[in-house]
Amino acid sequence: MHPDPLEFLYNYADPADAEVAGLVASALAYGRVKQILRSVGEVFSRTGRPGRFAVEKDLAEMEATFAGFRHRFATGAEVAALFYGAGRLIERHGSLGNAFLLHMGVGDETTVSALEGFAEELRAASGIEGHLLPRPSAGSACKRLHLYLRWMVRSDAVDPGYWQGVSPAQLVVPLDTHMHGICGGLGFTRRKQADITTALEITESFRRFAPDDPVRYDFALTRLGIRHDEDPAHLLERYRVREEG
Repeated sequence: MHPDPLEFLYNYADPADAEVAGLVASALAYGRVKQILRSVGEVFSRTGRPGRFAVEKDLAEMEATFAGFRHRFATGAEVAALFYGAGRLIERHGSLGNAFLLHMGVGDETTVSALEGFAEELRAASGIEGHLLPRPSAGSACKRLHLYLRWMVRSDAVDPGYWQGVSPAQLVVPLDTHMHGICGGLGFTRRKQADITTALEITESFRRFAPDDPVRYDFALTRLGIRHDEDPAHLLERYRVREEG
């Protein structure tokens, strides 16, 4: 699994801690992976148990905890606000999983609509606007929020799957520029923008192979952008040569 921010979730035996840890770790999952792991590790070294921290501390205490913290353009105040908003949703609904389920509609084919509602509720509770909690309705692929859902919903040797009531079949691929390039090279999309429309198109391509679990391919394919011993261009060329010869 290493290097991946998902590995931090396995440090917590209590799902109440792990779901908050997942929200924060996924929110900071942008930039170089070494810096992501360093920043996420620093966050949790300051909080102790993330679920308890989110519920028991007030905003001033959280802001003091993260004074001086910065991950690229995410400030300590924004991380504190994210924890604070998560704590308020837990107080209101019992868990972040319950909060998300309230936004799922009967017959929803994907999690996009529920994610919009969940993120809106979290924005209102935390006061966060912008990059940490983007909107699908604004066209964003919401890569980090969809990554969070993958961790929470899927259950296998990689993803812990703490939430019940959402089907893996409804998940959308967490799309960033690396995944967009890989899937473009594999012929799963011809779109030039790494937006929510492209994310849905790639997810639909994956459904042709795994209709009940289209996002199962995300972890393996993203290794191509993370692992230095796997060069995507080289692998795609090797695949082409094998197919032609």
